[in-house]
Amino acid sequence: MEHQPITRRDAPYKDLREFLERIDAIGELKTVTGAHWDLEMGALAEIIYHSGQDSPPAILFDDIPGYSGFRCVSGLTNSSQRLAVTLGFPLSKKPLDIVQSYRDRMKTHQSLPPVYVEPSEAPIYENVLRGDDIDILKFPVPKLHELDGGRYIGTDDLVIMRDPEGGWINIGTYRSMVHDARSLGLWISPGKQGRQIRDKHFKADEPCPVLICVGHDPLLFLASGNELAYGLSEYDYAGGHRGVPFDVVKSEVHGLPMPAHAEIVIEGVMMPGESRIEGPFGEFTGYYASHASPQPVVRIERIYHRNNPIMTMASPMQPPSDFSFSKCVTKSGMIWDEIERAGLSGVKGVWCHEAGGARMFNVISIKQRYPGHARQALHLAASCQSASYMGRFTVVVDDDVDPTNTFDVLWAISTRCDPGEDIEFIRRAWSGPLDPILTEASGTNSRGLIDACRPFERLNTFPPVARASDALRNAVAEKFKDQLD
Repeated sequence: MEHQPITRRDAPYKDLREFLERIDAIGELKTVTGAHWDLEMGALAEIIYHSGQDSPPAILFDDIPGYSGFRCVSGLTNSSQRLAVTLGFPLSKKPLDIVQSYRDRMKTHQSLPPVYVEPSEAPIYENVLRGDDIDILKFPVPKLHELDGGRYIGTDDLVIMRDPEGGWINIGTYRSMVHDARSLGLWISPGKQGRQIRDKHFKADEPCPVLICVGHDPLLFLASGNELAYGLSEYDYAGGHRGVPFDVVKSEVHGLPMPAHAEIVIEGVMMPGESRIEGPFGEFTGYYASHASPQPVVRIERIYHRNNPIMTMASPMQPPSDFSFSKCVTKSGMIWDEIERAGLSGVKGVWCHEAGGARMFNVISIKQRYPGHARQALHLAASCQSASYMGRFTVVVDDDVDPTNTFDVLWAISTRCDPGEDIEFIRRAWSGPLDPILTEASGTNSRGLIDACRPFERLNTFPPVARASDALRNAVAEKFKDQLD
């Protein structure tokens, strides 16, 4: 059935609390009580997301021992239904429906800058910790994995910085480890926009102000984890998806824009030359790929929080994790748009698989129209901006193969790909220290390009697939539906 373009946008929820009410109403929120911050929360996330359920729920941790009145939530956008709520799309359990709705939106998407409000209008100003009252460990900061170097408050977070040259606001998701009650370690991968902004400050021998938000609209988390154009603020991009600008409020010390309806925001500064050991940390690739190393220290100057705050958490692990699915959807839509803008026709689907951390195993489905069409798709998809960081394998399949179905994709590779003829390589492509295959700090890796399409010259003579026609399947399913339920 052809996808119907979206014709409506659901009214945006006001804040994280209203979002939780909405996903609870559709049966996609599970409350767990009594889980301890020390490893239990991380292990429970792994148990739930490795349970084999088609759509594991978001997890709300309540009654955390020693932290009465504090809650923590993970997996907010990690299903088709919850992504639909996040983006204001019609509800669907089919991943490609959400990808297509995302692409429909992007055809008319216009950025909406945030609107500044006064502190009296901003719930984030309900509590402000200054001076001796600053204590980041008043929150149930989890230690997620047994080999982690410490407790990580920054996992599902927004790291908000201002570019010192252009003055624009960048929001990224970078891991942040607690050193002590008043300082954090912030790890930012080389090449990322936040790293470039930080390095500009340090090169000028000046402090780098930063906000770390750990309780927010999940739409901002989606935006912060994607590769947007340099100079485009994630506030503006996410506001365009929301259809209503985000309310922001200036922080007390550095005047950086905080989400006015956020739950917890940390304000601090990184000083040139000041570092402490950060890590290791189990990452989204499923490995401890980066060793403990000296990283800049965030000196905490303010902590802002709402009454009874809800902390957001993401637990990277061997996929699937509590955030990997959401990355698959947005990344797939971005790659699809990029390769079509580059002139590629006949694209029927794009899917970035969770097993590859939504980056390392990407599949493109096309309807072949001319010789070399499949190879063109391969090279464009492997080299576009949205697929460039830490990519590994790109596969192109015919339009009779569902790119989201791993079994179907492996069947196509096994039966339509001649390894000696249909696998190509790209060398010295952009990677980073989280890539477990790197043996040196070169920052680059190689890419495998797999053509799993039927040869174009044999489209009419290639052996037919042994399966019932859609018409026959539908007729038989209808006849025996009472016995198949």
